[in-house]
Amino acid sequence: MKKTFLSIAMAALSLAAFAATKPYSLKSPDGTIEVKIETAQTVRYSVFVDGRQVLAPSAVSLTLTDGVLPASASKVRKALKSCVDATVPAQAYRKALVKDCHNQLELVYKDCKLVFRAYDNGVAYRFVSLSKKPFQVKDEQVEFAFPEDWNAYVPYVCQNDKGAFDGQLHNSFENQYAYQTVSRWDVSHLAFLPLMVETPWGVKMCISEADLLDYPGMFLYNGDCDRTLSGYFPKYPTSKSTGSGDGRSLYVQSTADYIAECHPGQQFPWRLVGISRDDSELLDNDLVYLLASPADPSADFSWVKPGKVAWDWWNNCNVYGVDFKSGINNDTYKYYIDFASESGIAYIIMDEGWSVGFEDLFHITPGIDLEELVEYGRRKNVGIILWAGYGPFQKDVEKACQVYSRMGIKGFKVDFMDSCDQPVVEFHRDAAAIAAKYNMLLDFHGTYKPTGLSRTYPNVLNYEGVYGLENLKWNNKCDQVTYDVTIPFIRFFAGSADYTQGAMRNATKANFRAVYDEAMSQGTRCHQLAEYVVFSSPLNMLCDSPSNYMSEPECTAFIAEVPEVWDETVSLSGKVGEYAAVARRSGSKWYVGVLGNWDERSLTLDLGFLPAGQWNVTVYKDGVNAGKVARDYRKCTETLSPERKLEVKLASGGGYVAVIEAK
Repeated sequence: MKKTFLSIAMAALSLAAFAATKPYSLKSPDGTIEVKIETAQTVRYSVFVDGRQVLAPSAVSLTLTDGVLPASASKVRKALKSCVDATVPAQAYRKALVKDCHNQLELVYKDCKLVFRAYDNGVAYRFVSLSKKPFQVKDEQVEFAFPEDWNAYVPYVCQNDKGAFDGQLHNSFENQYAYQTVSRWDVSHLAFLPLMVETPWGVKMCISEADLLDYPGMFLYNGDCDRTLSGYFPKYPTSKSTGSGDGRSLYVQSTADYIAECHPGQQFPWRLVGISRDDSELLDNDLVYLLASPADPSADFSWVKPGKVAWDWWNNCNVYGVDFKSGINNDTYKYYIDFASESGIAYIIMDEGWSVGFEDLFHITPGIDLEELVEYGRRKNVGIILWAGYGPFQKDVEKACQVYSRMGIKGFKVDFMDSCDQPVVEFHRDAAAIAAKYNMLLDFHGTYKPTGLSRTYPNVLNYEGVYGLENLKWNNKCDQVTYDVTIPFIRFFAGSADYTQGAMRNATKANFRAVYDEAMSQGTRCHQLAEYVVFSSPLNMLCDSPSNYMSEPECTAFIAEVPEVWDETVSLSGKVGEYAAVARRSGSKWYVGVLGNWDERSLTLDLGFLPAGQWNVTVYKDGVNAGKVARDYRKCTETLSPERKLEVKLASGGGYVAVIEAK
């Protein structure tokens, strides 16, 4: 008996040793996407779509101050497979219910776990520490190796005058896309996320990260100009100051020789690749949301109220036809409140200038009676949100939320974080938690892309991290229209964006010019209207002057009426950089939004998802002369055909909106 037992034990050990180095495979629920993982020496993973390789073996590891995870001599102790098929309720999102269907493989080592997931529209992996004591991460090896030199949409960090290469780590995470092969990387630049790579046969891969709560954010770099993109992380800052700035932002003065300080059992961010065979699939991809930590089930976020916002900064407080001098004063803000109240708009933002300087949130500008404005807004059912620079806000988030929530302020737009080092990332998480305690909303401006924090803390309604309409105040050379039909597939893959649309001064390509005080948009009026449907934004700005909106009551009524969050989203059609068409439902109404680039275009959109029956359609479409006079549009009412198809014609830089209701 002893000999038999010994033989069985030795056989088991032999199988365990074999299992520790064998390749593993994980397939998506529908079987079309496969992740293959090699665990001998260095862990590498590769990805196949419909049997074709889209990611070549890509290495993953963590370098700690006292070793590497997983260590080269470490073996896989367990390989645990599981599957999930569930529906997740969502708050303040582009749908009310999110389908979560994935397969998971968990490789358990002595000191860590490496978790892979495969969805029908993407793959992801993360490390989980099994350490029982705090530790430090010197660096993380993240690779996205491609079998061939494919084209990519690269959002480079805008170069600045900071000097050293790492000066780029302080940036606003705003730029348009360079379209180039992976190997033609500009080695003087980092790129921020999301970033997209495309295969010649139409598969697109959108790279980002999720559940970023207590770890530095990731940039991508390709210093070797080969076919591999690698993660690049900011070092842990040991000191910061306002430098020569005005106090709104903080600049790193010195760093440690590691990127993160970690706690026992730390879960690292998900590294993820969204995958589509048709571009339109990326218009409705929920991976970032699904991979984020859910909100505390015992927490009450029922008070969170998405809404539209009348915004003062883009239009420079330029109101007219009034008997007071416009500017940062009570008369001007009452005018904004009156406009919001009469239009059914939930909030106004008081942007920079309401407090003295940028370093003190508790010293209010002379001429502003904030308590009077709050009470005035309360009587008119309009809430006030305050702008705050990161520098002063982070000094005492608790005091700011306590003082201003007691006054009746509804939230903060926090600006100029301009970094994603570990303390800044933790600031986002901690600010969200503290603001939630005081029933305060947050709009993170001047910051990196969303990574799912809005699921963890639903009071975080929006992020910037987008080259928004504000750039048209000063940039004569940008091509905003092409950018507008690119970001629905890339930037909005990560989550909502505070793009700040709604311009009533619209310009053709030939007529556009940057005017700081009376800014205009590129493209048609309906291009602006369609952005309220195509773009996702639970706290959605009206960027133009109330005076301009009052002279355009029909468009203003539409903007005020279109929902900010949705019960259902259906991607209809699209091609990156050319056009995007999305349908969204709120209650019993469907809204269809279409954005086009500078090419005139005709489309037939199939609305076969609608039940059979009779449907009324209210359409806002480019006017016959919109190619010459961009503000030209037409509103009309139609009946949807029994085939449930929409015929759409876009002018150059055009847009289209349909509001569909059952008869």
